[in-house]
Amino acid sequence: MQLSQIQSMAQTIAGNVNKVIVGKEDVIDKLLIAMIASGHVLLEDVPGTGKTLLAKAMAKSINGSFKRIQFTPDLLPSDLSGINYYNQKHSEFEFRPGPLFTNILLADEINRATPRTQSSLLECMEERQVSIDGETKELGRPFLVIATQNPVENQGTFPLPEAQLDRFLFKVKMGYPTTEQGLDILKRFKSSNPLEDIASVAEAADIAAAQRSYSQVAVSDELMLYLLRIVEKTRTHGDVATGVSPRGSQALLKAAQVHALLRGRDFVIPDDVKRMAGPVLAHRIIVRGAFRSRHDAAEAIVASILQEVAVPTESDLVNQE
Repeated sequence: MQLSQIQSMAQTIAGNVNKVIVGKEDVIDKLLIAMIASGHVLLEDVPGTGKTLLAKAMAKSINGSFKRIQFTPDLLPSDLSGINYYNQKHSEFEFRPGPLFTNILLADEINRATPRTQSSLLECMEERQVSIDGETKELGRPFLVIATQNPVENQGTFPLPEAQLDRFLFKVKMGYPTTEQGLDILKRFKSSNPLEDIASVAEAADIAAAQRSYSQVAVSDELMLYLLRIVEKTRTHGDVATGVSPRGSQALLKAAQVHALLRGRDFVIPDDVKRMAGPVLAHRIIVRGAFRSRHDAAEAIVASILQEVAVPTESDLVNQE
């Protein structure tokens, strides 16, 4: 797929989702970036801010399959992957696929499931396959997990360990709407659900093709060094206990490439790295001493690092080409 085609498709999808979701263009943009970059998204916000509606609108826009799982403490890994059951009529075992076999999976309140179930999901996110009774089964393409966490309640929850948070490309907050946006929401949903009225504007196969093509976006050596300096600063910062891993630096590179692509460029500039640094890196940092405000503290640290690290000049980038 041509890079210009990917940009046009992403704009069309974003416009379609915006018919349903009010005032969340930045969140929609990050979901598209994650989907094209073969990443996953962790949405953390209070109930009722439109997380489920956003996932459904995205799935409908790409004519993809959608499954939702309500995570609870008694949820088992097999409830996600599926099971082999004995079909008495045919006298043989048959595979009954679980909700993992979809294009967009909404893992609702993932922090309510036990660590065993959480780990099984995160393994599938990374490997994009499941092993059942010794047989490996590939998951569909694209495969996007949108996991949600409710930050309000702590009782009966199992917070994701930092090592597992690292499996998500982005951690994003929906946030409350403004007064004007709230009024628009009331008007849109007053008589009907706009989700029922939107049509598909792309195909899941188009997204899969975009996933294979976005790596054509050029990144100079100087820009890669700039990205690495940002990541390395997180490892030596005085307020950070554990910095960003090499997986995090790869994630930032992928996100920057897709961000550049969706802005109509076939090359990455420093602004692409800056825009993606916060949502990609903050949840991968373990901050010393912080508890409830840990993510906010991590975002502030990333912002300060971006101020400290020297940005490559245009001449530096030209000399590398």
